[in-house]
Amino acid sequence: MRGPDDRPTATISTGALTGTSGDGWNRFLGIPYAKPPFGELRFRLPQPVERWLGVRDAVEFGPTAPQLPYRAGAAELLRSLVIPGDDILTVNVWAPAGAAGAPVMLWVHGGALERGTSALELYDGAPFARDGVVFVSMNYRLGAEGFSVLPGIPRNLGLEDVAAAFEWVHREIGAFGGDPTRITLAGESAGGALVAALLMRPGVAERVAGAIVESGPLVAEPPERAGRVTRELATVMRRPATAESFREVAPTELLAARSAQSAGSTPLSGTPGFTLCLDPASLPVSPVDGLAAVDAPLVIGTNTDEYRLWLDPAALARIGSVKLRLAALATRMPGRAVRAYRDAWPDASPGELLGQLATDRLLRADAVAVAEARAAATHLYEFTWPSPVRDLRAAHALELGFVFDALDTDDARRMAGDAAPQALADRMHGDWVRFVTQQSPGWSPFRDGGRVRRYDTETTEVPLPRAEALATLRRRRPHPDGRRGGAGAKPTPPRT
Repeated sequence: MRGPDDRPTATISTGALTGTSGDGWNRFLGIPYAKPPFGELRFRLPQPVERWLGVRDAVEFGPTAPQLPYRAGAAELLRSLVIPGDDILTVNVWAPAGAAGAPVMLWVHGGALERGTSALELYDGAPFARDGVVFVSMNYRLGAEGFSVLPGIPRNLGLEDVAAAFEWVHREIGAFGGDPTRITLAGESAGGALVAALLMRPGVAERVAGAIVESGPLVAEPPERAGRVTRELATVMRRPATAESFREVAPTELLAARSAQSAGSTPLSGTPGFTLCLDPASLPVSPVDGLAAVDAPLVIGTNTDEYRLWLDPAALARIGSVKLRLAALATRMPGRAVRAYRDAWPDASPGELLGQLATDRLLRADAVAVAEARAAATHLYEFTWPSPVRDLRAAHALELGFVFDALDTDDARRMAGDAAPQALADRMHGDWVRFVTQQSPGWSPFRDGGRVRRYDTETTEVPLPRAEALATLRRRRPHPDGRRGGAGAKPTPPRT
């Protein structure tokens, strides 16, 4: 519908909205799906929004969740954005003009569970709306506000926010021309982890049409391990690790303490990061173990050189054979795995070998294990196109500019340069649209022949790359008490 000033309008259960329009699409920004999680609602479950009077302008992105900016080399590649305010639990909707019963994509941004926002230019939903998809993006609580493990507060509050946003989409998306029975969940990095975790909650998987997990860790940790970062943060603040104590500290003070806690750390230093926590109420099973029982089709994959965003060339060069052996011992990496990766990457330096091992241990091995275990259609991919920027190669997050058909944005140019192949963006974005609209991205499920879509200047289907090396990292099933078996502890997840 159109308002008297010819701007698009929509009416949802909490009131009327007016937005903006573009070439064939309408956009509504900063719509609250839950109350601001501060004051009396801090460290509590997301609460329903009250109705508003009149027409609410939905023309600007909502405030960003409290967070620290990216550091050092990562800041050159990943943009930080701060929009002040408390009303951080908002969604944004792009809809094809005149949409009725259109498929829906709910996007969850990444950022290691402590950075990021849906307001980045890279996440503009117009290309999806242009291609017939109602695109929804969202913000959620980050860092200590969203993922602290403390007695007396619900666990995984950021995941609870994602669940509340999903319920909002399921309830309200018809007002924008979307079909609530055709919702595809999608996310990258921490966003992919949250998508996979959301599917583990009762009543979610049977209401989605499919899911896309880009470079998302699939392991949720037992409370003792997931709570390590919170306990150390309390030590930095010289406070008890309790809900009452943390509520006394302003969000800005928590961020300052987190900055002090992580100062000088690297992805290999062992300083803990925020992780999803196993919890009967919010996350009853780790996604790597539970996705096999999900019937919805799945697209899942990784980038060949994920680690090159986490470790800059200078850091890689400082890793010699001795450091490689010590890191392998510290993470209980099997010796056969190190030897197998030397064979698979014969020209790699010790630092590059360690990076490839970390990439596969953190991300790729579990993605392949899920693809092998699932009876439902599971489409596996590997993004291999090498960026010319800072020798990133196919680094973590590089694929986003292609998925969003956004190579002309500053966000994408930071990582992909000025001459990234548009044909590859056409292919990858088109495959994601095809999956959202048809539940098949255009290549065969992994179990139908063990084929993987390899995205590069020439996109092809290939047998599982480096299968023999990957097999050395296979994990065993978890112990009943939640402790992981297998070849040993995984490296600390990267915090970029």
